[in-house]
Amino acid sequence: MAEPSKENPLPIAGGAKTALPVTPPLVAAGAAATKPAAPAPAANASVPPSGEGIDRRTLLSLGPVTVSWVALAWASFTAAMALSAGALGRFFFPNVLFEPPSSFKAGFPEDYATGKVDERWKNLFGCWLVRSPDDFGRGPGFYVLSTVCTHLGCTPNWLDAENKFKCPCHGSGFRRTGVNFEGPAPRPLERFRIAWADDGQILVDKSKKFQQEKGQWTDPESFLKYG
Repeated sequence: MAEPSKENPLPIAGGAKTALPVTPPLVAAGAAATKPAAPAPAANASVPPSGEGIDRRTLLSLGPVTVSWVALAWASFTAAMALSAGALGRFFFPNVLFEPPSSFKAGFPEDYATGKVDERWKNLFGCWLVRSPDDFGRGPGFYVLSTVCTHLGCTPNWLDAENKFKCPCHGSGFRRTGVNFEGPAPRPLERFRIAWADDGQILVDKSKKFQQEKGQWTDPESFLKYG
């Protein structure tokens, strides 16, 4: 058996000498540990680096569902911008409704035939002007009837062959005088004020109405005597 020595203090059977393992030097306190390197991004990554746009190939690789959502978002944005532009346009160019004046000159008496309903003011001013031979026992003259049916507000038609007004909505009938005689209309047509203008023309004033059931047809301004 070998004697222990300074080089090999521990004797080994068979006479072989084994060197003791060398302890590595300790890392100095406070030294920073080395972090493992981050793995490199895959070459075929589908998401582009931050700050870069999405090209066509990347967009297609996202699939049809994602493409549909992108298209929907753009469509919504475009619609919102169109609505904003429309609102801005209405602000600068507001709609202006044409409203005829409440009074107007209807011409001279000679412009109208006796016993006829004149319809030239029906669409523009909403009235008929009638030259009466003697419809009310007050002598010849003129009166103006409203074109609004007293049932539900439709516009009757003048049927010259039948000498009556006929409402196309619910069948109400009115005589040339405006008096109701058939259908659901509960009362006669209303009249408007009629007078002479300074130049001798007939003046119609729609700001004042006359209702037969209230006894207002006897008012001097509801009938203009002439002849």
